[in-house]
Amino acid sequence: MRNINSILANDDWTLDVAFDDGVERRFDVKPLLDCEAFEPLRNINMFKRIRNCGYFVEWINEVDLSADTLYLDGVSIKQK
Repeated sequence: MRNINSILANDDWTLDVAFDDGVERRFDVKPLLDCEAFEPLRNINMFKRIRNCGYFVEWINEVDLSADTLYLDGVSIKQK
């Protein structure tokens, strides 16, 4: 099971996620904003109130995404 070391919510509704294996991925939340559960996250201030729970991330409205989803569906962030 993957573990999330850190997460950053960006102004463009993407998440930059660093995992315990050293991989960094960017996940685009925009396609999910049309789903009823994710609609409150259209407000950028609400979107940025994200919490790292290790194996998943969660917002204050109790919507969450698993570490596996973020890892598998995210795109690689190039290391500098």
